[in-house]
Amino acid sequence: MAENTYDQTIDERQADFKVKLVATLKELPIIEAACKRASISRDTYYRWRRDDKVFRKESEDALNQGIEFVSDMSESQLITLIKEKKMPAIAMWLKNNHPRYGGKSVRKPIINTAELTPEEEKLFKEFLEPSPGTSVTPDHAE
Repeated sequence: MAENTYDQTIDERQADFKVKLVATLKELPIIEAACKRASISRDTYYRWRRDDKVFRKESEDALNQGIEFVSDMSESQLITLIKEKKMPAIAMWLKNNHPRYGGKSVRKPIINTAELTPEEEKLFKEFLEPSPGTSVTPDHAE
């Protein structure tokens, strides 16, 4: 019976640490820093993610919420700097939010797929797709 109580105590303590870590990730989406603040090791965090599907989902959601939170704060600060007429902030905003001032466009190469098998063609097209979170501007007609 004592062993069962001991295991139950460990489970309760782990549950408390998991809740604390998930809450921390919502405000600080950096795993190393969140683990330190929650008083657990990174190894423990990754073990919990590997072994506990519920924790994995909760921590992923918390991490995404934390990233959104920091992004919102950053945009707010950037807008403040733009209002203060800080040129680096103005340039950054225009580069990332206006097609006229953006960086170089990414061009997709022309592919001759006549010699590829259907499986090779599928793999090739997947390889050429832009990564999530990146934008591709269409080529302008000449």
